[in-house]
Amino acid sequence: MSEDEGQRTAEQGPPSGHGPLAGFTVGVTAARRADELGALLWRRGASVVHAPALRIVPLADDGELLAATKEIIDQTPDVVIATTAIGFRGWVEAADGWGLGEALLGRLREVELLARGPKVKGAVRAAGLTEEWSPSSESLAEVLDRLLERGVEGRRVAVQLHGEPLPGFVEALRAGGAEVVPVPVYRWLPPEDPGPLDRLLDAAVSRGLDALTFTSAPAAASLLSRAEERGLLAELLAALGRDVLAACVGPVTAVPLQAHGVDTVQPERFRLGPLVQLLCQELPGRARALPVAGHRLEIRGHAVLVDGDLRPVPPAGMALLRAMARRPGWVVSRAELLRSLPGAGRDEHAVETAMARLRTALGAPKLVQTVVKRGYRLALDPASDAKYADR
Repeated sequence: MSEDEGQRTAEQGPPSGHGPLAGFTVGVTAARRADELGALLWRRGASVVHAPALRIVPLADDGELLAATKEIIDQTPDVVIATTAIGFRGWVEAADGWGLGEALLGRLREVELLARGPKVKGAVRAAGLTEEWSPSSESLAEVLDRLLERGVEGRRVAVQLHGEPLPGFVEALRAGGAEVVPVPVYRWLPPEDPGPLDRLLDAAVSRGLDALTFTSAPAAASLLSRAEERGLLAELLAALGRDVLAACVGPVTAVPLQAHGVDTVQPERFRLGPLVQLLCQELPGRARALPVAGHRLEIRGHAVLVDGDLRPVPPAGMALLRAMARRPGWVVSRAELLRSLPGAGRDEHAVETAMARLRTALGAPKLVQTVVKRGYRLALDPASDAKYADR
């Protein structure tokens, strides 16, 4: 998904009707398969903002991969570990481009070939090879356990890296006595144009996003690094710690975030579909629902569900609504509401204008009551007063 496509999706909002993610804005940091992830989110009602947090060095332009390929052909390793389907396919295609394809496949037929999970196994077989073993869990930890149990002392083990070094994995093999040959099938680098990533970062810090999705550890690390370069790391971590949900496709992807103390959510199956389904559960579960003036009011990121009907609300109106929802049923002064408005000045007339637009957007003017000379309040149902009185 290009930057323009991502921005256009965010502006247009979800398709007609609304799904479980209606009213929420989700940031996508993926460099590849972003179109697929964005479409899955959009079809479920989310507004999507995409900015790749990194770029991939083309395989045929990577001298490190060429050197590693020649080394494997010249000195056949004992074990080769294929870690990603796209990486393995790209490695074989790059070798073909260099005129080394048949030589590489010949060597891979002679080794103990391990594939990390079903998708990688499919790529291995598509190349005319047969893996010796593959875990059903897609866990590198399980691959490591198998190797160490069988012993790696004195063995040459080639490891297909997937975007960045695997220090824990590689170090454990070396500690067991193996000679490790890294195979960097592709490398992640920062985006050439940091503008879209900066805008995504600004949206996260300002709470313009409800969730940020990560499909690789390098993308998470790149976003954190860019935030640090701009002096926004503390603000980003604060946003991710409370208001912006960090959703990762799996535990490896979450490592850079967790190293900074960010709690993440991850699906049980490390796939895009389950990741989106997880968001469909998590984000609505975080929305505030209140009984107001005989209606059910559910406050989402940039919209409100009124008795299940989706009502988009301008940013100023959402700011007022959240300020009143923090103390539902209590009167909030115009001065306090003015302070909650984004970029507000000193004129309390701005509150009246934004409040009028909020009432129009909600489609039920009696949800918000005017308390003369005091301010405004959400018309919380009387039976709910006791429930919220201590908040």
